[in-house]
Amino acid sequence: MAKAYVIGEVTVHDAEAYAEYSRQVPATIEQYGGRFLVRGGQTTQVEGEAQGNRRVVIEFPDRDTLVSWYHGPEYQAILPIRHANSEGTIAFVDGVEA
Repeated sequence: MAKAYVIGEVTVHDAEAYAEYSRQVPATIEQYGGRFLVRGGQTTQVEGEAQGNRRVVIEFPDRDTLVSWYHGPEYQAILPIRHANSEGTIAFVDGVEA
């Protein structure tokens, strides 16, 4: 079974308020066996136009687990914080079979 990834491009509008989301989200990811591969960091846009100024890549064991995390009560409880303080795009992407 292939791993699955959340890929986000986000622009934060209120860093102070967004910090509460940033503080809480790692525990929700870890609970579902996920881990950050990219969480911010320097970005060099070499083609196209970015959809945000912050990049995030989160790895999960498989798509079912990723979907369970995203729709689970733990993440849904903090998602309004992200929505209220940022905008961007989020995609679920299947990895390559080993």
